[in-house]
Amino acid sequence: MANRDELAGDAAIITAARAIVAADYVIGLTGAGMSVESGIPPFRGPGGLWTKYGEPPMNGYEIFLADPKKAWEERIRRQDDELWGPLRVARPNLGHRALAELEAMGVLKFLITQNVDDLHRQAGQTGLAEIHGNWKLVRCIECGARFRAEDIRIDTLPPPCPKCAGLLKSDTVAFGEPIPRDALAACVAHAARADLAIVAGTSATVYPAAGFALEVKRRGGVLIETNLYESEITPVCDVSLRGATGEILPRLVAAVGELRRARLS
Repeated sequence: MANRDELAGDAAIITAARAIVAADYVIGLTGAGMSVESGIPPFRGPGGLWTKYGEPPMNGYEIFLADPKKAWEERIRRQDDELWGPLRVARPNLGHRALAELEAMGVLKFLITQNVDDLHRQAGQTGLAEIHGNWKLVRCIECGARFRAEDIRIDTLPPPCPKCAGLLKSDTVAFGEPIPRDALAACVAHAARADLAIVAGTSATVYPAAGFALEVKRRGGVLIETNLYESEITPVCDVSLRGATGEILPRLVAAVGELRRARLS
């Protein structure tokens, strides 16, 4: 398939849809662009939280391990700050719902997200790896079990794991913290089977997440990008669809549905 960089007109949408229908195993990779469309501020770039307040320490995980009680006190204190507030009120947008629909159609086999906002889950996505964690969950760093934050008693800090009495921390992955083994293993397994990857709302430059989509391309698979802007992976994408994911993905999924119905008729 020829490399393309097109505005998301009907021809580009149909080209992408045909590739998806022809593929045997489709995976997705999503990033901050989808969160922004649901009202969540980005970390980097103009208006980003880290741009305004500075990046968090590169040894965040080490700091947590050195004083987990203090880290939990900080978590509790920040419940309504500029990041947590938007996370509490954000809802899935049409892009999240389109990907969940693509899964329900049996087309999208697995989704890797770099976002911690829980919106893919809320949209109904089930085949999902939240590679950077989920802000609504806490995770035991010893046994790996996850729990809803509201189900954890915080009368003792740090709270013990209800399963093994180990150390709990936020499920979101801190700088210097290894990607959770279960999430990483799922990404590796599904990426190894994929012959097409849909990259939505991300420039796919943060590793290891970016590597899973690029691996598909290296093995001769197809890359479809949907993003507002040209990105670092645009030159290697087979189809680049310009526009908001909440506008492009529903059109793409609708085109996939029409092509599949035409095949069956």
